[in-house]
Amino acid sequence: MPNKIKRCEWPSDDPLMIEYHDTEWGVPVHDDRKHFEFIVLDAFQAGLSWAIVLKKREAFREAFDNFDVDAIADYDEEKVQQLLKNTKIIRNQLKIRATIHNANKFKEIQREFGSFDKYIWQFTDHKTKVNKWNSVRNLPATSPESDAMSRDLRKQGFKFVGSTICYAYMQAAGMVNDHLTKCFRHKELIG
Repeated sequence: MPNKIKRCEWPSDDPLMIEYHDTEWGVPVHDDRKHFEFIVLDAFQAGLSWAIVLKKREAFREAFDNFDVDAIADYDEEKVQQLLKNTKIIRNQLKIRATIHNANKFKEIQREFGSFDKYIWQFTDHKTKVNKWNSVRNLPATSPESDAMSRDLRKQGFKFVGSTICYAYMQAAGMVNDHLTKCFRHKELIG
């Protein structure tokens, strides 16, 4: 019998979660559209499980113009009402309105720094912080870096950017490598 691939436990046996874990989670992101997608999805995750958000990801892409920050920044009240009626996404009015608001703040950061990528990676000194956790129980919900990111994003005017959301975003965007040391992705992402 072949050796089973060792990975983090959190994807369980969910094929969608396994695919996300094996191909995306913890991979360094340097594309502004992808950064915005993760900011939006992590905000919508607040109070819910990532599995729920991931299952609705394609519907979110369709509903939010493939996370085109310019398009979203121009959404009007009619578009908000349309999104609130879309049963395929998470219909939270505060989060929908925050997404539009954050799109405008995201654009301001792009103008000031040249790209959101240049701005956001400063919180980890422009490199991935490699952690060495051996159990999911060791994974933190926040870090000094996510605290600093949260404070600065709030200062910039962003909404739904508490430290826990920022830490989840850092994990997704590869700013931290939180794959367990026994997971095959931990070494792959270092090397």
